[in-house]
Amino acid sequence: MRGKVTLQEIADAAGVSKFAVSRALSGKPGVSEETRAVLVKLAAQMGYFRSHPKMTGVEPRDTDSREWSGTVLVLFPNIRYQNRESRYWGPVFEGISERLNRKGMDMITLTEPSTDDMFSLLNPEAIKGIITVGTISTSLLLNIYRMGIPVVMVDHWDSAFLSDTVFTDNRTCMSELMKDLLCRGYTRFQFVGHIDDAHSFYERWEACRSTLEMSGVELRQNKALLHGGAQALAEEMDKLSEDELPEVFVCANDVTAAQVVDVLKEKGIDVPRRCGVTGFDDTNEQMPIYATVRVDKELLGMRAVDQLLWRITNPDSPVEKKLLHAELFVREVHAPRISRENDDRERPISTIRFS
Repeated sequence: MRGKVTLQEIADAAGVSKFAVSRALSGKPGVSEETRAVLVKLAAQMGYFRSHPKMTGVEPRDTDSREWSGTVLVLFPNIRYQNRESRYWGPVFEGISERLNRKGMDMITLTEPSTDDMFSLLNPEAIKGIITVGTISTSLLLNIYRMGIPVVMVDHWDSAFLSDTVFTDNRTCMSELMKDLLCRGYTRFQFVGHIDDAHSFYERWEACRSTLEMSGVELRQNKALLHGGAQALAEEMDKLSEDELPEVFVCANDVTAAQVVDVLKEKGIDVPRRCGVTGFDDTNEQMPIYATVRVDKELLGMRAVDQLLWRITNPDSPVEKKLLHAELFVREVHAPRISRENDDRERPISTIRFS
């Protein structure tokens, strides 16, 4: 199965940058109309739009014609890797910024403060709403709740603070990834990721486990890898024999997958020939990751703004959880081989049960 036509392939064929292709196909400013027309035509000839039907050469349609004004606070957690420079969170922020700009609204960004009095330097009455990006502490969320300001959380959920949320459809996408692996004959897996760090990681772990269970495949999960991630894997590797290695390490995201690849290579394990590695989020194109899920990060941010504006005008409606589907992307060149054990007792795909 060949991967879908990529922006980089179009850029290479046209002799321009990937950035220029992205701007041209999404209808964003930054390229001339002449260049845009050439790139759109080339993309069509290469089959890009057949594999990316949502890319029509124009920006997503904004059906809300209401005029807006005021300020939205965008709140980032005080966590080193969850910031605007991140390859995951950066595009989310750009989506928020672009949508607010289109709506004619102002934006203030703030890193989660260390004290509860987060608005000591701000005027809460001037803030239309708040969008939180990533994991925010429960105490701070409760402080926001007491102020009565509409909130939408991106990629985070807290049982103590019910509000609208916007997520990638983690369970469905991970289930699709696992079914792809099962249909290719793999049956020995280990999930790796800090599932306590993010609700999305926990959902991906649940989907991995439940898909195998419903398919009749036993998962002998090393629980240390669910809480210690790649660091725990490095410690556990010395305890594993060659026969105990899984065929595929299923990772909570691409960052973890890259770390797992490094650990395996340091231990002399051939990746991907001996062990395959999968990720999630599509933030690392350089590592030999067999499969990942291409999350539309900018769209997460844009839909968070849409939901916030809807919440402002519908304050008494029940809270909503928006799920955005994402594309499974498989890199055939990094497919692991089937283990000798499975070669000896080849398991017909028809015996795998999908419900």
